[in-house]
Amino acid sequence: MLLGASLVGVLLFSKLVLKLPWTQVGFSLLFLYLGSGGWRFIRVFIKTIRRDIFGGLVLLKVKAKVRQCLQERRTVPILFASTVRRHPDKTALIFEGTDTHWTFRQLDEYSSSVANFLQARGLASGDVAAIFMENRNEFVGLWLGMAKLGVEAALINTNLRRDALLHCLTTSRARALVFGSEMASAICEVHASLDPSLSLFCSGSWEPGAVPPSTEHLDPLLKDAPKHLPSCPDKGFTGNIVGIGQCLLHGMTVVIRKKFSASRFWDDCIKYNCTIVQYIGELCRYLLNQPPREAENQHQVRMALGNGLRQSIWTNFSSRFHIPQVAEFYGATECNCSLGNFDSQVGACGFNSRILSFVYPIRLVRVNEDTMELIRGPDGVCIPCQPGEPGQLVGRIIQKDPLRRFDGYLNQGANNKKIAKDVFKKGDQAYLTGDVLVMDELGYLYFRDRTGDTFRWKGTEGRAGMAAVASPTGNCDLERFAQVLEKELPLYARPIFLRLLPELHKTGTYKFQKTELRKEGFDPAIVKDPLFYLDAQKGRYVPLDQEAYSRIQAGEEKL
Repeated sequence: MLLGASLVGVLLFSKLVLKLPWTQVGFSLLFLYLGSGGWRFIRVFIKTIRRDIFGGLVLLKVKAKVRQCLQERRTVPILFASTVRRHPDKTALIFEGTDTHWTFRQLDEYSSSVANFLQARGLASGDVAAIFMENRNEFVGLWLGMAKLGVEAALINTNLRRDALLHCLTTSRARALVFGSEMASAICEVHASLDPSLSLFCSGSWEPGAVPPSTEHLDPLLKDAPKHLPSCPDKGFTGNIVGIGQCLLHGMTVVIRKKFSASRFWDDCIKYNCTIVQYIGELCRYLLNQPPREAENQHQVRMALGNGLRQSIWTNFSSRFHIPQVAEFYGATECNCSLGNFDSQVGACGFNSRILSFVYPIRLVRVNEDTMELIRGPDGVCIPCQPGEPGQLVGRIIQKDPLRRFDGYLNQGANNKKIAKDVFKKGDQAYLTGDVLVMDELGYLYFRDRTGDTFRWKGTEGRAGMAAVASPTGNCDLERFAQVLEKELPLYARPIFLRLLPELHKTGTYKFQKTELRKEGFDPAIVKDPLFYLDAQKGRYVPLDQEAYSRIQAGEEKL
C-alpha cells in the first residue's frame, strides 16, 4: 500500500513538477520499485507463475466438474454406472488377502444387491447405516450400495472398543449395522447397550454362537437380492475419497490389503503391477527402516500419493525407491481448504499463490500456539501471517461454492468450534482447520504441528501421549490402570507416559492448565512428580528415571 502511494507520488512529481519525459519517468519508477523490494515480487512471479497457472486451471476444471455434477444430480453411483459401461469386464478390486478379483460388473451387481436388500428392509434415502469391518472388497461394495440407495455410510474405526465404539454407533444414528465376522467379539461387548431397533448383519464366516442373538448372516441374503439398480434416491452423494475414487470414477484397478506390511509392500507392487501407491507418512518411514531388497528396484510405481510424509525422510524415500513423483496433499472430508503439492516440492503439503491469492481464499492467520486463540488486529479482523511465520490454516466459507462450503457435523457444538467470524474481513465466516502451517516466500505450505490433545502412537512413530493423573496419595494402582486401558482403548490411543500429580490445576474458566505440562514433558531432570512409562515387553507402567530417560532418547528402549 505504502509502496503504491510512493510510486504515484514520484509519477506526479516527475511529470508535473520536473516535467521529465515519459521514458525517464518510467526508468525512475522502475528503479524506485526495485530499490523498495519490488525485485522480490518479480522473483516470486518468475518462479511460481507456471505452477500457479497450472494449479488455477486444475481448480477451475474441478469446480466446473463439481458444479455440473450437482446441477445434473450426477452422484457417485451414476458416475460409476458410466465406468461399468466402459469397462464391464476389467478388474476393479483385488483383495490381496485371498487374491480375490472383482470386475466392475461384479462390483456393480454386488452393490446393487446391497441397495435392494436394504431398501426391502425399510431403509431409505437420508437414513444412516454403519459399516464395521476390516479392509476387503465387500467393504467397498457395501459403501457403494448404500450410496445407490441414498443411505449415508458411517464408517466405524475397527480399533474402537467398548465405550468408544458404543459412542460412535450411537452418535451416527444408524438404523443398521453391518460388521465383519472378525469384529463379532467387539459387537458382543456392547450389544446389551445398543438400541434394540438397530438391525445387525454379519458379513464373512458365520458362527451363530459368536454373534449377538439378533444378528442375521448378510452374505446369503445378498445372493437372493435383486441385482438391478434401484430407483434413484431423493438424496445423492458426490463422494470425497482418494484411492477408491480412482476406481469408481476413472476405471482404475485398486489393490486392497487387510493390513500394511512393510516387508511385503514392494513384492505386492510387483505382483499386481501397481503404478501408484497411497501412503500416510508413518508408512514411508516403516519402508525406509526395512533392509534393502531387490524388489524395491523392480517395481513400476511412478507416483506416491498421500499425506504426512516428513521433510526429513522425503528425499531418501523418493530416491531409494526410485519414485519419480511424490504427490503430497492436505485435506479432510469436511475441510474447505484442501491443498496439493503438484511439483514434488520437498516437504510441502501444498501451496497458495503469492500473486493470485484471491483465486483460492485460504490463509494462514496468527494464533496463540498454546491456546490456539486467533489473534486479531484493532479492527477485529484476524491478522494474516507473513512468509516464515507460523499460523493456523483457515478457509473462507462460501456456501454457494461447492469447493468453499462447509456442511458441518451432526454435533452443533463441534460446528461452533470449527467456524470463526471476521477472519478475512468483517462479516465473513471461515473454517478453522486446527493445524499450524508455515508458508515460504514462494507460497509453499509446510505442516508444522497438529494442535489439540489428540495423539496417535504406533511402534516408534507418531505422536506419543502423556497423561497427567491426579493422585493425592501417590498410590495409584498402575497395573490395574494398564489393564483397564488395554480393554477400553486401542494400542495407538494408550498414553505412553504418566505423571502423577497431587492435583490438577485449572484456569479461571475451569479448564485444565496443560501448557506448562506440555513444556516440561517427561524429563525427570525437570519434572519432580513421579513419572512412569509403558514398558511394551512387560505390558505395564514402570518408573521413568534418568537412566530410562536416556535410553528412550537414544532410541534404545522399545516403546
